[in-house]
Amino acid sequence: MICVKVYKQGPEVLVAACDEDIVGKTFRSKELKITVSEGFYKGESCDEDVLVNRLEMATIANLVGEKTLEIAVRRGFVDPECILKIGGVPHAQMARMM
Repeated sequence: MICVKVYKQGPEVLVAACDEDIVGKTFRSKELKITVSEGFYKGESCDEDVLVNRLEMATIANLVGEKTLEIAVRRGFVDPECILKIGGVPHAQMARMM
């Protein structure tokens, strides 16, 4: 399953999504570090259809994890060339220009 949390600020809609099994963990590479904090990422537990629905309304997205990024790439939200690996875990951000 995937954790998704939606934040709204004026016209901006930020979607934070990650694989459920990495919530609360920190990953490091040479000079990069990401903490998949419960406070930021833990929202509703969902499947692919819900994630896609939330990404369709997002102006910004912060995505972490194998399953989450596989869906985002397959459904056209993220270019695979733009994915970073931090401690072996994929991470990408998306911004939609309106």
